[in-house]
Amino acid sequence: MLVDEAENFENWVRETGTRILRPNTMNAYGSVLDDFGMERMLDKLMKDYILPMSTIFFPEVGGATLDYHHGYVVEYGTNRDDHLDFHVDDSEVTLNVCLGELFTSGEMFFRGVRCDKHLDSESESGEIYNYSQVPGRAVLHCGYHRHGALSTTSGHRANMLLWCRSSVFREMRKYERNASSWCRVCQKKRKKSNVVLLYNVLLHRLIQVVHVFHRLNLAVHEMLKS
Repeated sequence: MLVDEAENFENWVRETGTRILRPNTMNAYGSVLDDFGMERMLDKLMKDYILPMSTIFFPEVGGATLDYHHGYVVEYGTNRDDHLDFHVDDSEVTLNVCLGELFTSGEMFFRGVRCDKHLDSESESGEIYNYSQVPGRAVLHCGYHRHGALSTTSGHRANMLLWCRSSVFREMRKYERNASSWCRVCQKKRKKSNVVLLYNVLLHRLIQVVHVFHRLNLAVHEMLKS
């Protein structure tokens, strides 16, 4: 039914020549679900179903404070977009539901969670994962998880996406000076920095101990002379 509504909306746009805002800058075909009057339904979906899960799985990126969203349907295939380039979403948590219909290929690929500073960094072997889309199945992932979709080589594929956002988390990020706790590259840099800091602390302590022993040795030497 949702796919039919999206198709009817696209037909109306073509027939009337009406200019509409597309869901994002990467998709030439797609419809914002708020234009169908679905804002309240999507708000309930986010608060009653997504929020409890994101609180558990994505607390480090504001998963417990989701408070607004952007929902849309996109289509891929013949006379449509055929793939989706490598990117991160403008969300803290994303729900991606494959609506159908008959299609081949179009697998999603994931390449690790990154902050804005490290979007172009290399992926580690454990971060490389491909997911075959199946109608009726959904993926819930961190919005900062780099991903894309391979070309849909035949048929027609439609997906509903709900970008869930946290105004609290976004406000906190404005004042974030140190490395992000959820970015893999930042985690490694922080770990390396902590190792260097620990080394410097231990070296300082060792120097202090050497100085103490040196003074003790001088004191003993003076005692023996007297």
